[in-house]
Amino acid sequence: MKLSKERIAHMAESLTQRLTQQKVAVPAGSHQAMVETLGHAITEELAVEDKLNADVRTLMKKYEAEIDRGQVDYQKMFLMVKKQLAKDRGIIL
Repeated sequence: MKLSKERIAHMAESLTQRLTQQKVAVPAGSHQAMVETLGHAITEELAVEDKLNADVRTLMKKYEAEIDRGQVDYQKMFLMVKKQLAKDRGIIL
């Protein structure tokens, strides 16, 4: 995961404050419960992308020889494979 638990908690807290201050959302329970729920949702979404990246890396091993010879640009191929896998799985990046 690219973000620390502390960073995710901070993001969830900031988002909760903005949503409640702008009266976009009113917590059904406590403020802290909303922060924890948002933090959990953020963590789950990041985990989905981490899993997708791991799957792309696994698929990219098939092209290792071509990449080593310079016939394929790793970053371009990674992004193409990731985009296709995300599309196939219905993941919005």
